[in-house]
Amino acid sequence: MRLIRPGRLAACLTALLCLLSIALPALAQDDLDGLLPVTEAYKLSADASTPGVVKLHWTIAPDYYLYRGRLKFKAGDGVTLGAAQFPDGEKHHDEYLGDVEIYHHSIDATLPYTVAGATRLKLSVQYQGCHEVDPKICYPPHTEQLDLPLPAGTAPAAADGSLGAALGKLGANRTGDGAVLPPEQAFHLEALAQDHQHLLLRWTMPKGYYLYRDQTALKLKDAAGLSVAKPAWPAGVEHEDAHFGETTVYFGQVELPVTIEGDTSGRSSVNLEASFQGCLDGGLCYPLMTRMLAIDLGGAAPTSGTATEPAPEMPPAELAGGALQGSLISALLLALVGGLVLNLMPCVLPVLSIKAVGLLESGESHAKARSHALFYTAGVLSTFALIGIGIVTLRSAGHALGWGAQLQQPLVVGGLACVMLAVGLSMSGVVQFGTSLGNVGSSLASRSGHAGDFFTGVLAVAVASPCTAPFMGSALAYAFAAPMLHALLVFLTLGLGLALPFLAIGFVPALARLLPRPGAWMETLKQVLAFPMYLTAAWLVWVLAHQRGADAVGLVLVAAVLLAATLWWFERSRSRGGLSKVFVALLAVLTLVPLYYLAHVPPPAQAAAVAEGVVAYSPEKLAELRKAGTPVFVDMTADWCVTCKANEHTVLDTDAFRDLLKKTGAVYMKGDWTDVNPTIAAFLAQYRSPGVPLYVVFPKDGGEGRQLPTVLTSSLVEEALTKAAGTPVASTP
Repeated sequence: MRLIRPGRLAACLTALLCLLSIALPALAQDDLDGLLPVTEAYKLSADASTPGVVKLHWTIAPDYYLYRGRLKFKAGDGVTLGAAQFPDGEKHHDEYLGDVEIYHHSIDATLPYTVAGATRLKLSVQYQGCHEVDPKICYPPHTEQLDLPLPAGTAPAAADGSLGAALGKLGANRTGDGAVLPPEQAFHLEALAQDHQHLLLRWTMPKGYYLYRDQTALKLKDAAGLSVAKPAWPAGVEHEDAHFGETTVYFGQVELPVTIEGDTSGRSSVNLEASFQGCLDGGLCYPLMTRMLAIDLGGAAPTSGTATEPAPEMPPAELAGGALQGSLISALLLALVGGLVLNLMPCVLPVLSIKAVGLLESGESHAKARSHALFYTAGVLSTFALIGIGIVTLRSAGHALGWGAQLQQPLVVGGLACVMLAVGLSMSGVVQFGTSLGNVGSSLASRSGHAGDFFTGVLAVAVASPCTAPFMGSALAYAFAAPMLHALLVFLTLGLGLALPFLAIGFVPALARLLPRPGAWMETLKQVLAFPMYLTAAWLVWVLAHQRGADAVGLVLVAAVLLAATLWWFERSRSRGGLSKVFVALLAVLTLVPLYYLAHVPPPAQAAAVAEGVVAYSPEKLAELRKAGTPVFVDMTADWCVTCKANEHTVLDTDAFRDLLKKTGAVYMKGDWTDVNPTIAAFLAQYRSPGVPLYVVFPKDGGEGRQLPTVLTSSLVEEALTKAAGTPVASTP
């Protein structure tokens, strides 16, 4: 008779989940029968008979529509385009893009232009649309190249080809928002010295303007022996550009830390040359701009860049690595303590039940205790290393990914719920048979259980991600800005802190002797510890309900029932023939079917309602409130973030907090990162936050926001909001 240990079962199910996450996307295949080619679904024609204006017309097939916001234009050689004019579209809530405008049937648009030396009008037109009935699909962005004869009487652009002349012509074509801004106003650049070696650059852009990340170059002028280190850009917005392809851009404001390499002790200032390029969304792209900034290394006053002549050719900046905040030693200490405290967080406690049972099973065997501890630690460290490498690599490439972001994927949430259910059923005895736990010494002696210990460590890290322990935030923020080697050391130290209690028990005999002796009582303990597993599974299903609604919950519950049936029949098939084992395999395959469909459930059509007294986060609304002189408390949260929910329960969802908002006149603004949201990801990157929770208090005088710790207290929040309001607010008698 044999015993299926929880750790070994967790190993099998975790491995199955990993294979599932890799294999399911490859199985996805939409039925595309009956769909028109993109050029037939959206027939484009152009008319350039009127000098200075090209008229564009799309004929849209029935059951198809085009996105207004996805219409983009790029000029050919010698051509400068103005802002395109479109008719108002239909209001439409897109499940991925939010509130957008779309067109049915047809569109007529006009596009002003000027030419300088061109003999033909060449431009590229990009558009994107969807099929709105089954099969519901969206085409990828499609680009058509137009080559049109210039009409008689077309006036060339200013002979000097200057940006000012082009802007002057384009300004006459602007409506609604006013003229196109000159580059100094469209891309305001300032710099300050944080110390002699570290600078901070800040670009500020009005609504609709954006800056290219990969077209930016920085260098020091007249500074022998000094150079600029590779800057660490925050995560931006992924943008499909007609000229540069898939690239990263920034809207609103972006801050860039810069490190000076070399000895600056004898210098009081440096001259930094910054070259960059940006565009007005849907209209004009500016030539490469160059600003010269004289930065005082002894002070922190912002310095605005003065414009120089546009540089016709400038190599793109090499973008990776960058300036570090704090030191490696302090980050490692914070990571070690943060990982140690992570053992006390509620998201980790269920998996620690598995490890506790394993250690108790070891009895008085020091070799067994060391074996459990070492392989569990190997699983923890390996998983942290993979997470660290993946996150830092994607961040350096401009992708927004943070701590716990894997729980934004419904398949991962549903799969983890099934894993936790299966482990709980094992601990409850559904798939256990034979002697009691207290009398399995001989069985344990013949089986090492190394795989079970290793994958218990993997599972511990997977379920630890919803929690952010104190001290973790600073260490992870350092890791995201540090070079790969330093970041990897931080993640490994975080894992070492998580595994440290079990390492201590395994290698310190005095601690191991404190463990109770094995006995029949452990069977009852093991069954009791199954219930935290069930609660964790229930919590994950609740998270899934917020992400994908009732359909997703139904699918994961069906998968859970099939999984329970699989384990039940697996236990019964021990003493049966080969046909019974085939039936076990069939049930296991059937368990995967609901998870396959779960991966394809779209988000609910309507966003979840915001609670009374809470304003949904948007950059525009935040800017509006700050302009009006209103203090704002911004809360970035997620349903799967256990630390977030703990803060809400103890501080933010209390009458005391609501009274504090009234006294200070502050607005409570909340952003939900339960599902993928590029806007919230950009805000997290702006404050170099490795994930949620993130709390920022903005003062009424328009000053910089103050970032609060990840674990809140009522006194801390009261002090921050009172200060943001300007003066202490007396209580109402």
